[in-house]
Amino acid sequence: MTATTPIATSSDQDRAKLAAGRFAADRYCFDGARLGLGSGTTSHYFVRALAEKVRDGLQVVGVPTSNGTRDLALSLGITLVDLDDIDQLDVCIDGPDEIDPDGSMIKGGGACLLWEKLVARTSARMVVVADHTKAVAGLGAFPLPVEIVQFSWGTTTKAVRALLVEHGYPADLRIVRRERDGSPVVTDNGNFIIDVQLDEARDAAALTVELNQIPGVVENGFFVGIADEVVFGWPDGSAGAFDFPLTLPLTQPAR
Repeated sequence: MTATTPIATSSDQDRAKLAAGRFAADRYCFDGARLGLGSGTTSHYFVRALAEKVRDGLQVVGVPTSNGTRDLALSLGITLVDLDDIDQLDVCIDGPDEIDPDGSMIKGGGACLLWEKLVARTSARMVVVADHTKAVAGLGAFPLPVEIVQFSWGTTTKAVRALLVEHGYPADLRIVRRERDGSPVVTDNGNFIIDVQLDEARDAAALTVELNQIPGVVENGFFVGIADEVVFGWPDGSAGAFDFPLTLPLTQPAR
């Protein structure tokens, strides 16, 4: 991509994601900023918008939340640093699979939840970027990703089910190991992902802790008490920043 090449979009949803990404790049990225660079399609639109500002002279460094984001950022000329070399990032900008009115999220549809949560927790501020359809009244329609080690993954899955049953979920709730092209999805950390169809999520704050206490569980996709603000975009190019709690339905900002 050159300085004169527009960022390509192919659908109304993509145009909404790009609007959110551009808004975030304009609002939160300043000279000298240390940025957490999220994963997923909306976050990657943000990274592309950030790269335009970098080409115009903005000086920033980034910490990627996945190998995919790392490769994209490097290809666009964004300087990256190791998280271990920074005490705290200024802001992490990342997208959700779902976000509720209080700012609780389900993340991990791209299998990057461990790095995403680590980078977000090491940031002074976490800003969510999303197209407007990601706002939901309650979490759970999107399956909850749980990253687990490959060793005895079936045993870990049984323990996850047992914990959820203790919290009142049905014993036959659907839990599947994520696959792609007939093979298990393996995360950047070499682990499996199981997807849990909760339908209506309950006890998210408790489960985000209790799931991680199960031997074999590495991390789970409940992000509770992490987001500070959310930027939503719409297909017409409008976007705006929203505080919590959100009022649904969202009020679209004027372009």
